[in-house]
Formats: sequence, structure tokens, C-alpha cells
Amino acid sequence: MRENMSKFVMEEAKRCLQCKNPMCVKGCPVNTRIPDVISLFLNSELTQAGEILFENNPLSLVCSHVCPQENQCEGHCILGRKGSPVHFSEIEKYVSDYYLNLEDKKVLPTAPKGEKVAIIGSGPAGITIAFILLRRGYQVTIFEGHDKIGGVMRYGIPEFRLPKSILDRMAERLIHLGVKIRPNTNIGNNLTVDDLFRDGFKAIFMGTGVWHPNKLGIKGESLGHVHFAIDYLRNPSVYHLGKSVAVIGAGNVAMDVARTAIRNGCSHAYILNNMDETGITARSVEVEYAKIDGARIMNFKAVTEIQEEGILLADTHFEETEEGKKVVIDKESAEFFPVDSVIIAIGQGPRAVVVSSTEGIDVTQRGLVAVDEEGRTSRDGIFASGDVVTGAKTVVEAVKVSRRVADAIDHYIQSTSIG
Repeated sequence: MRENMSKFVMEEAKRCLQCKNPMCVKGCPVNTRIPDVISLFLNSELTQAGEILFENNPLSLVCSHVCPQENQCEGHCILGRKGSPVHFSEIEKYVSDYYLNLEDKKVLPTAPKGEKVAIIGSGPAGITIAFILLRRGYQVTIFEGHDKIGGVMRYGIPEFRLPKSILDRMAERLIHLGVKIRPNTNIGNNLTVDDLFRDGFKAIFMGTGVWHPNKLGIKGESLGHVHFAIDYLRNPSVYHLGKSVAVIGAGNVAMDVARTAIRNGCSHAYILNNMDETGITARSVEVEYAKIDGARIMNFKAVTEIQEEGILLADTHFEETEEGKKVVIDKESAEFFPVDSVIIAIGQGPRAVVVSSTEGIDVTQRGLVAVDEEGRTSRDGIFASGDVVTGAKTVVEAVKVSRRVADAIDHYIQSTSIG
């Protein structure tokens, strides 16, 4: 199997046209130097190829697994116009995996600065900023509320989509390079932002993600067989869903939940979408895999009530308004639909522990942290990016913004030190 995959990677690399104006680079949110990486790969210069990927995106290995490449690099490949694009994700996966294993090629800071930076939350944004600031000579401490780092990558993406061993290796690398990690530590409870400043941290980065699940607000939501997706995906083995589950929602998380439930013993997983297929926000490849795994997608369906033995399931339809189409629930059509469990997957928002315990941090109407383009919050010395700022986004989008925020943190510390 591994030999066949390696052969496939090599064949894909050889298909690259080395375009003078590579559209794949423009399609990548972080503008990965794709042709250069492929050229180095073909010339057996894996270390240099890996360094280009890592310098540009410390989470390149993660992105090779979970990025929506069909809309980004691969979706812009010129070969895809009349055939199959170069599957750069597989090349990136091979090179990044190789590079992460190297013990002597992880460049240590050339000029240690000594200043301390606190990173609250170790999701995509936190890890990206940790690697960047570490390489610039800062002393980095990560405060993580869970027992292991990774945030949504570890606790929100199933193992079959993103192996947790990748995150374990990243943790080992961070520790090896001098990062201190405090697991099971929620800033805002016993320790506060003011405590961090008191103890010598020159800047604080908030990347706490969105862990507060949105609720439906319907009768029956508090019953014992009803769960929220973000909680279920954190540790699915402790849940007893029975043989049938209704998943409410139609995004990537809903697909992950259905596929995970089937892998953990459910015979029937129903994904309920209150619109037509245009309302399915999940990647098409994730939808196809959910169907292959045995999930059934039911369009134009809405749950009006959850009962002990199942749900009341109603038809929906579109109505034209001045603002456009809106979904209307035909409540009179509601019929009992038996299921053993219900999982709600309609998104989540931020938990306000850090913000509520800290004076001077403004939030938006959605409860997200308000920042400028460089991630500066309304309080001096505190920065933020990732899902806690934008709401749930892709890993690569978090990397893109966090690179800019890391620059701002670096500039802030150096300017205040000089002053």
C-alpha cells in the first residue's frame, strides 16, 4: 500500500508543468511555492522542499490532510481544466511528513531575544504563532485547556481524517525546541491575563477557538440522548448512541459526526438538511465519503421537537422574500421519526472565559474578539486570531492570518523594549 502511494506521488510530481505563472500558487491561501517544492522533490532535495513548506506554513502536514484543495491549489491547476489536476496535497503530505521526522534540520533561533510570549490555546492559530515566534528567539509558553495540544484539529476532526500522531509529533517538536506547555490550564479561571503580565510575559496571544455549541432552541433539547457535535467528536467512544442517530446540520462537522457514529456502532445515520443540496456546506468529497460510509442525507427536513424515542420531523420549503429565499418549516407536516440518539451540528461560538475575566477586550455582536488587521485587540499587548476572531474557518485560513499576527507581536515587543 505504501509503495503504491509513493509511486502515485512520484507520478503526480512528474505531471507538473512548472508554469511560469503558476495558478496553483495564487489559489493557495498562503501562496505555497508549489512548483519549487515539486522541483526539489524530483531532484531528491526533500529537506529543502520540506523547509520551504514549513517556513511558509508550520501546519503544512495538517493542511495536506484537511485543506479543501479542490477549491484552492488543485482547483486552480491548469491541468484540471481539461483533465485531472496535479494532486499536490499528496506531494505536500509526503514531503512534510519526511521533514517533520528530521531531528537535526529544525532551525533553532539564531538570535535569542529572551522576551516571553504567552499563547492561550493551541489550535491552528496558536501552534502557527508558537513556531514562528520560537524561531525568532522568543520564550514561548502555551496554555492549553485540554490535556493535549491541537485544539479543534485534535478534538474536532476525526482520526480517519487527521491522524492524532501528527499533532503528537508537533508537540514533541515544540517541546524539543524549548516551548513550555501547560495542559489542562484555562486562563480566566484561576489564572488571569493580568497574572501573565505580572509574571513577565511581554505579549499575550488568544487563540481559544469556538467551543460553545449553538443550540436549536426546541423542546426536548435537554434530554439524555441528545448531544452536541463538538462534544461528541472530542471523545466519541464514551457515548452510547444506539443503532440509529439523527445528525442535525449539513456542514463538514455533520459529515464527520455521521461517519464517526457509523464507525462506533451505529447502523443508521441520518443527516438532516433543512434546505436543498445548495444548503449542504460540507465539501463535496466529505459528502461523498459520508454516503459511502452509509449515511443518508435527507434534504428539506427540519426537527420541530425531540422526544424520548425519536424526533418530530417536518418538511420545509423555500419562500421568496424581498431579501431572497427563506426556509419555511411546514409544521403541520411533522411526523414522528424514530431514532435512538440526536446530535446537533449547527456550529459553535466562543466561550467567554478569558474575555469576561479581562478588562479592556472588546467583542463583536457575535461574541467574537474584536481585532484590527494585525490581530491587535483593544487592550495593549493582547493579540488574537483564528476561530475566536472569525468564527469557524479552515486550518489554512488560520495559518494565513496568524503569520501576520506573529509579525505584529514581534514588532510590538521590539518597539516596547526599545521604548
